[in-house]
Amino acid sequence: MRKMCMKRGLSVLLVLLFLLAGAGYLVGDYFVGYALRRGNGEDPKAAPEACAKIADPSLNAPAEPQAEREEWQILSAEGFKLCAAHFLPAGESHRWAILVHGYGRTKEFAWDYADAYLAHGYQALVPDLRAAGESEGTYLTMGTKEAEDIALWAKEIVRRDPEAKIVLHGVSMGAATVMMASALQPEHVVGIIEDCGYTSAYDMFTVQLGKLFGLPGFPIMNCVDVVSRMEMGCALSDAEPLKSVRETRVPMMFIHGEEDKLVPYGMMRELYEASSAPLKESVTVKGAGHAAAKGKDPESYFRKVFSFLDTCMEWEE
Repeated sequence: MRKMCMKRGLSVLLVLLFLLAGAGYLVGDYFVGYALRRGNGEDPKAAPEACAKIADPSLNAPAEPQAEREEWQILSAEGFKLCAAHFLPAGESHRWAILVHGYGRTKEFAWDYADAYLAHGYQALVPDLRAAGESEGTYLTMGTKEAEDIALWAKEIVRRDPEAKIVLHGVSMGAATVMMASALQPEHVVGIIEDCGYTSAYDMFTVQLGKLFGLPGFPIMNCVDVVSRMEMGCALSDAEPLKSVRETRVPMMFIHGEEDKLVPYGMMRELYEASSAPLKESVTVKGAGHAAAKGKDPESYFRKVFSFLDTCMEWEE
C-alpha cells in the first residue's frame, strides 16, 4: 500500500512537472515571438510586435544619401542572405564605416549617419541586420548573431579593399552589436562608436517586462531564455555587451543621452568602466532620450565622433 501511494505520488509529481514545463514553454514562446520574432500574418518582413510599443512611430527614415550606391550581399554562417547598401564618397578612400541600425529598424534609418561619414571622406556600408529589411532571418538575437554578421561584413570590405581601415558605429541594438563584434577582433577595425547600447539584453528586457506588462522577471525571463536558445540557437542572455567590452582591443567611444528611459544612462557608465579598450572616451548628452543624442546637436555630435576617429586612425598607425 505504501509503495502504491509512493508511485501515485511520483506520477502526480511528474504530471505537475510536465504541465509546468509546458506552461513555461508557452510563456517563453509568447514573449520570444512578441519581442524577437519577425513577421506577422499580413507582412512576413514586419518588425516584432514589441517594436510598436518601444519605437517612436513618428520617426521617419531620413533621406537617402546623394552618392553613388552599390548593393552588396553576403551569407551568414547559417546561410541567410544578408544585404547592405554601399555608398561611395566623392574621392578615393580607404576609410570605411559600417553603420548599424537599432532594434526594429532597417538600414534606411542610418542614412543620415552615412551622409556624415561620406562628407568626411569615408566609404559607408549600411547593412540590414538579420531579420530586418531585405536581409533574411526570422529572429533578432539582440546582438549575439548580428555581431558575427558584422564581422563578416568587415571581412568582405577587406576582401575588396586590403588597405581598408574600418570603423563600426551602432545605435541602440546596433551599439550592442558593434560592442559584441569588437570582442571577435575583426581585422582592420580601428575604432568603434557605440551610442546608447545596453549592458545586457536580458536585464533590459526584464525592466521592460515590468514597465509594459507589470510582470516580474522571474520566472518569465528564465522561460524566455530557455525558449530563445531552443528556437534561435542562442539565448537572450548571450547578448551581453558588458562581457564583450572586457575583451575588446579596439579604441571605443561611448555615447548616451542622460534622459534615456529605455536603456538607463547608468549602463553607459558600467560599459565604459568595464571596457579594456586601449583608448576610450565617454560622451554624455544632457536632455537626450534614447537614440536621440545626435538629434540634440548633430554638429557637436559628429565633431566629437570624428575627432575621436581621427585619433583612432593615428593610433592604429
